[in-house]
Amino acid sequence: MSDVFAPVETVRLAVSGGGQFPVHQIFCVGRNYADHAVEMGHDPTREAPFFFLKPDWSILPDQGEMQYPGLSQDVHHEVELVVALQGGGENIPVDQAESLIFGYGVGIDMTRRDLQAEAKDKSRPWDAGKSFRHAAPCSDITPVSQTGILNQGEIILRVNGDIRQQGDLNQMIWKVPEVISRLSELFPLYPGDLIFTGTPAGVGPIEKGDVLEAEVQGLLKLQVTVV
Repeated sequence: MSDVFAPVETVRLAVSGGGQFPVHQIFCVGRNYADHAVEMGHDPTREAPFFFLKPDWSILPDQGEMQYPGLSQDVHHEVELVVALQGGGENIPVDQAESLIFGYGVGIDMTRRDLQAEAKDKSRPWDAGKSFRHAAPCSDITPVSQTGILNQGEIILRVNGDIRQQGDLNQMIWKVPEVISRLSELFPLYPGDLIFTGTPAGVGPIEKGDVLEAEVQGLLKLQVTVV
């Protein structure tokens, strides 16, 4: 039976070495670096990880122009390692999780902080604080065959050349295999899924005209301009 209208085109990210990565679901891990948990006013102990989702149309590729979102006066940057999956499933054991990884990127979890804070105060869902156009800038994907499994490495974000965030992947509270395993207990995972794995301390506001440069050691860089 034919579709009643043309389906929306799949969002894709370029892959280092050639090809494209078709994006499916986007998962994000909350408060996965102790220093960030503290700066947000929370206990950094190793509690069970929690997640939120972004739509695939929130992706903004490298060298893109990010439109400053409406209904907000306080949009924050959160630099993150992004894990790109080539396999999926449910209830995946931790020791099998790394086999699902296609590669890695560096992303920025953009947040309408004022809308998020208002929703939290009213005990409402805070989807609008995290999901909007260009809420998930992401670099090209570097295959794991070029990098090996990433367990450590500097992660850094510059705004107009000034360092705003800096940390190391080894500071994650929940490591990538644990994140994948726990996610698969809550949601079915599929090839094409992206996982934004949390941000170190130093999150802060952006303004129109800012140039953001995000890096993870060994991966392709990400640069976006706020317009």
